[in-house]
Amino acid sequence: MRIPTRRVLADDVYEQIRALIMSDGIAPGARVNIDELARQLDVSPTPVREALARLESEELVSRLPLRGYSVTDLLNRKQVDDLYALRLLLEPPSAALAAGRMTAEFVELIEEELATCPSAPADDAYDDYKNLTAHDQRLHELILRIAGNEAVLQSFAKTHCHLHLFRLNFQQPFGVQTITEHRAIVDALVARDEVRASAAMTAHLEVARARLLDRM
Repeated sequence: MRIPTRRVLADDVYEQIRALIMSDGIAPGARVNIDELARQLDVSPTPVREALARLESEELVSRLPLRGYSVTDLLNRKQVDDLYALRLLLEPPSAALAAGRMTAEFVELIEEELATCPSAPADDAYDDYKNLTAHDQRLHELILRIAGNEAVLQSFAKTHCHLHLFRLNFQQPFGVQTITEHRAIVDALVARDEVRASAAMTAHLEVARARLLDRM
């Protein structure tokens, strides 16, 4: 089935504006001028407004009455600490549950996901970092889905943590450590070792938090 041209345009505009926000092409806290952005992207204001509505749902922009849209601020140290505190409550126990629920099908799924990013990107270009972050999000969400607690999965999704962390981490290489830590988590899951899976997830999150806070 052919995708309507209008939808393709809307998706493309959304991706372009999202890339500008994630890579500081539009600074945190900056007001978004819809007409100016439409001229920059060579489109009408309509797909720009549609894109901003989608980005608002992801908490990358906020809308103020009579003032239009502005880019949300970066997380501060306390917000980062709070976010990781929540993840440490949710994800290590979920990793243990996932290890106990591993089947041959789940092993195949999680190994396939790990294989989508077998090594760190060669550089810190936006597309490379976007791909690594997308893999990171998919892996964490897959583990939560295998654990089987829909409420935890929804709580994780509502934090939009990977979007916020992308903006904080962009152009700050962290790929090699992440891939190594993911391998340790997956090895424990495949071995169906609940204690080791929980410990590997805890170590991954604690190291990631420390890495980020050290740079703030």
